[in-house]
Amino acid sequence: MSVAVVLFTSDLRLHDRPPLRAALRAADEVVPLFVLDPAVHAAGFDAPNRRAFLADCLADLDASLRRRGGRLVLRAGPVVREVGDVAATCGALEVHMAAGVTRFAHRREELLRRELATRGVRLVAHDAVVTAVAPGAVVPAGSDHFTVFTPYFRRWTAVRLRTPEAAPRNVPVPDDVHGDPLPARGPVPGVAPGIPAGGESEGRRRLAGWVRGGLAAYEDRHDDLAGDATSRLSPYLHFGALSAVDVVQRARARGGPGAEAFVRQMCWRDFHHQVMAARPESSVRDYRTRDDGWRTEEAAEEIAAWKEGRTGYPMVDAAMRQLRHEGWMHNRARLLVASFLTKTLYVDWRVGARHFLDLLVDGDIVNNQLNWQWVAGTGTDTRPHRVLNPVVQGKRFDPQGAYVRRWVPELKGVAARSIHEPWRLPPLERARLDYPERLIDLADGLARFKHARGRD
Repeated sequence: MSVAVVLFTSDLRLHDRPPLRAALRAADEVVPLFVLDPAVHAAGFDAPNRRAFLADCLADLDASLRRRGGRLVLRAGPVVREVGDVAATCGALEVHMAAGVTRFAHRREELLRRELATRGVRLVAHDAVVTAVAPGAVVPAGSDHFTVFTPYFRRWTAVRLRTPEAAPRNVPVPDDVHGDPLPARGPVPGVAPGIPAGGESEGRRRLAGWVRGGLAAYEDRHDDLAGDATSRLSPYLHFGALSAVDVVQRARARGGPGAEAFVRQMCWRDFHHQVMAARPESSVRDYRTRDDGWRTEEAAEEIAAWKEGRTGYPMVDAAMRQLRHEGWMHNRARLLVASFLTKTLYVDWRVGARHFLDLLVDGDIVNNQLNWQWVAGTGTDTRPHRVLNPVVQGKRFDPQGAYVRRWVPELKGVAARSIHEPWRLPPLERARLDYPERLIDLADGLARFKHARGRD
């Protein structure tokens, strides 16, 4: 009886999962395998919030497999060793997995391919498993990737996506392959109190509710901070509990301006993956260097205040406190706090990116690093000197101050006209707020940024 191994990585689902379908077609039995690789810990990527969410995903995946006559085999150890051991134990001739785009994923795939080849086992890496369109599927003339989003979006939109496949009805797993106990969320220390439940079942429930109830208004409301009118599907997409192809296809089937705006955001995710696939070093280095002399070391106190949400700028502080409580932040708020750190405080984007990866449930090295660079002006933004003013942004996207009051209770009694500029309140009223003074004057920060970038 033939056996194939299916290695789960960032695709923790059964619906629309090409590696699983291919393995089931190629063999009589499959081994659904997930490896808790210590290299992930050594790289600092298994932050508590993601470890807890991952535990939910693995438990849900195992339960779904058991309903189909299978089970998830979990191993802890170096991924090459564990995959090789499982393949040898069950006599597998093929290992199927999703292709990745990061330096870590490239190295993992290279080492696996080399080791499995010595055992006579073929590694099959499948494209367009974690993205809707494979990173190299559309390229401009004379280059290996698009550097600007809009032309990429035009080409991406023309690609015909596959029809999402249903989950298999039966997943036969050999009896002689044993695994370790699944991790649980409970014992994970330092988990934010507001992170959501993980897993494909929860992700599909949320997707159905979003398509039915929130998608139509997305174009008009996606920047409404207080309204919380975004999908919040990013953690499920990051862990692959949802298929990007399925999400895009369901949004398109719904149709309308809201769906079009949402699909455009899904395209941004694929855009960043094709950039990272072509330039994997951009996870740690500037995609387009400006030779910035970041003031990171001398700004230690300002960085700490930014992380803790006590800069004295209500919009910045609200967003950073939301991040600490929920392990998530609204996209508009992410842009704002990143602009404040890099262009007002003039701190290296890598400091902010690392802090986000420490806390975000959807902390994805591709989108996180490249979004930070986009804001910092070292990435793909065609306007690298743009600056987001937290006061202007607050008045525009939280005009009544409801978002600020939700996360900065010190300001709950402040009227809307003053909520984003509490320093303009009368001295006695301001003294009663127990809220910090402004960390830095915006004009001074902007002047420093322009001077450092050589602009008048």
